[in-house]
Amino acid sequence: MIDIKVPAVGESISEVTLLKWTKKEGEWVERDEVIAELESEKATFEVNAEKAGILKPLAKEGDTIAIGAVLAQIDETAAKPEGQAEAPKAPEAKPQETKPQEPKPQPAAPQASQAPVTAVPNDIKATPVASAIIADKKVDPSGIKASGAGGKIMKHDVLEALAHPGKKAFEGNELFSRNLRQEKMSNLRKTISRRLVEAKNTTAMLTTFNEVDMSRIMDVRKQFKDKFKEAHGVNLGFMSFFAKACAVALNEWPSVNAYIDGDQLIYHDYADISIAVSTPRGLTVPVIRNVESLSMAEIEKRVVELAGKARDSKLTAEELQGGTFTITNGGVFGSLMSTPIINIPQSAILGMHKIQERPMVVNGQVVVRPMMYLALSYDHRIIDGRESVSFLVRVKELLENPELLLFGKDPVKTLLEL
Repeated sequence: MIDIKVPAVGESISEVTLLKWTKKEGEWVERDEVIAELESEKATFEVNAEKAGILKPLAKEGDTIAIGAVLAQIDETAAKPEGQAEAPKAPEAKPQETKPQEPKPQPAAPQASQAPVTAVPNDIKATPVASAIIADKKVDPSGIKASGAGGKIMKHDVLEALAHPGKKAFEGNELFSRNLRQEKMSNLRKTISRRLVEAKNTTAMLTTFNEVDMSRIMDVRKQFKDKFKEAHGVNLGFMSFFAKACAVALNEWPSVNAYIDGDQLIYHDYADISIAVSTPRGLTVPVIRNVESLSMAEIEKRVVELAGKARDSKLTAEELQGGTFTITNGGVFGSLMSTPIINIPQSAILGMHKIQERPMVVNGQVVVRPMMYLALSYDHRIIDGRESVSFLVRVKELLENPELLLFGKDPVKTLLEL
C-alpha cells in the first residue's frame, strides 16, 4: 500500500478540509490522476495519485485533516480490473433508449413557440397532461414542485401551482415551512470572516465617493473591441482601464499603495493589484503583478486567466498573496453604491459599481450620460483625506480621458509645461 498524505501548502496552514473525492473507494486510478480536492484557508488544490492502483479513501468529504496526515491509500500491487472501464458505458445506453419516448408529448410545442415561458425544458420531466396544462396556462415549470417518481411533474402538481399563484416555497420545502439547516463553515469562509472582522477592528477605515462618466471608455470599447479581440485574442473589458488608471494614481499618491508594519510605513514602487472574484465557495482576491508595466491586453489576459482559475478552484497560494491595492466590482451584481472593506494588510480598496444612465449637467445643458459611482475605502491611519480624495479624483480624470493613460498627462498641458 502507498500512503497519500496531505501536502504542505503554506507555512501558516496546519489543516485543510476535504471538499470531495473525484474517485470512489475501490476504483482504479492511474498515476498522477486527480483523486481529491482539498481546501485550505487560502485556496483549493488537488491531490494526485502517486502510483496506479486501487484507491482506499481514509477520510470523508467535509472532514478537517491535518497537514501530513494520511488521506488515502493506493494498492499498487492490485491488478487493473478489466471490466471497470466498461462498466460506466453500459448504463449510458439505457437513457438513450428511453429518450425517443420523451418527445411524444410534444404536441404542445406550437403553443410554446408563441409563448416561450410555456416550453418545458429538457431537464424538467412532466406527464403529457401536465405538459398540456403548462402550455395552455403559461405556467413556469421551474416553479412547480414535482411529486411524481424521479421528479416528474404530475397533473395535480400543476393544478396546485395554479391554485396558489405567487406563492412559491423554498426549493425542497412545503409552503409555510419552518425548517432549519445546519452547515459547517469551510476553511475559506472562516478565513474570509476572520479577515473582514480584523479589517474592521484594526484599521481606521473611512470611505470617500465620486462618480465617473463612462462615455469615453464605452466609445473606445465600441470602436476598437473587434480589432482588439482580433489582435490580442481577448475582449477589451472595463477592468484594464480601471487597473491602469489605479496604477497611474498609485504612483502619484504612494501612501494609498502602502501599509503599516508595526511602527514602520512600507511603500511599494510597483502596483500589484488584487482583483476580487466571487466564486461559489466564497470571495477570492488573486493578484495581477506589476500592473504599471503591463499593456491593456496583458492585463485583460491576466484577468481572464485568474478569474477562470478562481472559478475552477485552481488558484495557487502565490497568486493570492502580496497585493498592494484591491479593486472590487459589485456592479456586475447590480450594486449601485457600497462601502467595500479593506483587504488587509493593504490600506485601500476601490469599489466599482453599476453603470447607470443619469441626467447630468454638461456646459449648462442637461444630458443623459452613463455614470458609475466609485468608492474608495482607506485606512485613515496612513492615508489623509486630501490624499484619498485626490487619488479618487485622479482615477476619475484618467477614466473620463483614457488618452491620459498613455503618458499620464494632458498633451496640451505638457506642451505648455503646466
